Amino acid sequence: MPHDHHDHDDDHHHAHDHAPPQPDDKVHSYYQILGIALKELLVEKGVVTAGEVRAAIEKRDQTTPAFGAKVVAKAWSDPIFRIRLLTNANAAVAELGFPMTTTQLVAVENSEDVHNVVVCTLCSCYPRELLGLPPAWYKSRAYRARIVQEPRAVLAEFGTHLTDKVEVRVHDSTADMRYLVVPQQPAGTEGLSEDELAALITRDSMIGVTEVNWSA
Repeated sequence: MPHDHHDHDDDHHHAHDHAPPQPDDKVHSYYQILGIALKELLVEKGVVTAGEVRAAIEKRDQTTPAFGAKVVAKAWSDPIFRIRLLTNANAAVAELGFPMTTTQLVAVENSEDVHNVVVCTLCSCYPRELLGLPPAWYKSRAYRARIVQEPRAVLAEFGTHLTDKVEVRVHDSTADMRYLVVPQQPAGTEGLSEDELAALITRDSMIGVTEVNWSA
């Protein structure tokens, strides 16, 4: 399965099916207007009802990073599931009740030698089915530009300080591909239950800007 990622502090190239880059306010206004127009058209044509649209929005609003944390905790505690997640993430998360039917999900795993971090350089593509709504900083122009150009500096601002021996991989989400970072499991947590592990896992660690911390 191709991961379409870039290991760099240097060149960055990708394919994207999005509108041209614009200042943050223009990008968000563009998609807000487009979304409203599309919703009104679908309702007018009888494709969906206003109630169905409202129910879909409410369902999306109920999605939280706890869904992704459940996936990561399962991967930490079940080696067979971990392999399935890294091999076919869509099928693996569907097993846990989180189907992603419109986009490809790629799970990338942090280790002692590799640290993964996710961005969408042109807008805010994000695994919302697992993490809910993206944070404001993820959508900001500063993060989208800087994490590509100076990932170690940006990570340090989040409190993630990596040695030069750790390779940083920046994964650029696209219109049809999303990434989930499986953070490195803290030493000493091997005996915890999946629920206890899930409680340790944060949204930011599944984006890759932070690590999971634990103390006995």
